[in-house]
Amino acid sequence: MPIDEAAVFLPVQIAVLTVSDTRSLADDRSGDTLVARLLAAGHELADRQIVKDDVPTIVATLTQWIDDPSVDCIITTGGTGVTGRDVTPEAIEQVQDKSIPGFGELFRWLSYQTIGTSTVQSRACACVTRGTYIFALPGSTGAVKDGWDGILASQLDSRHKPCNFVELMPRLTER
Repeated sequence: MPIDEAAVFLPVQIAVLTVSDTRSLADDRSGDTLVARLLAAGHELADRQIVKDDVPTIVATLTQWIDDPSVDCIITTGGTGVTGRDVTPEAIEQVQDKSIPGFGELFRWLSYQTIGTSTVQSRACACVTRGTYIFALPGSTGAVKDGWDGILASQLDSRHKPCNFVELMPRLTER
């Protein structure tokens, strides 16, 4: 997609949340992949945490970051599947103001190119809550690469045309 090289790049403050019952910072490859990509793009890591697959815990962490004016965007990895422990979309539903259904639709289309019909098991989703974007990606490194490289890298770049999520940030809390 076209990048307007004459426009000013505006770094986004991004918090990364890994949802997993088994991972730690030492072996969180998906979180590491996401952090490396956002930093390489020129964004800033506002915070990073790992929490268990537990709706109240996920909601508490999301709410903490939503309430923090230094966090513009939250990207989660993990907990978007269909098993009993996969509860990230349910947690996001509890905090969302407006869903962004096109994100999950586009993610699954991109993912289909890589993993075929297995993409139907993904419940990747996105929303806006009180001026903060939340994007939920599956927990594999491949899914993180698909989501970042195929959608978020351009949509979180203020120079991306014809439009991007960054230019909408000042208007997200309009009434």
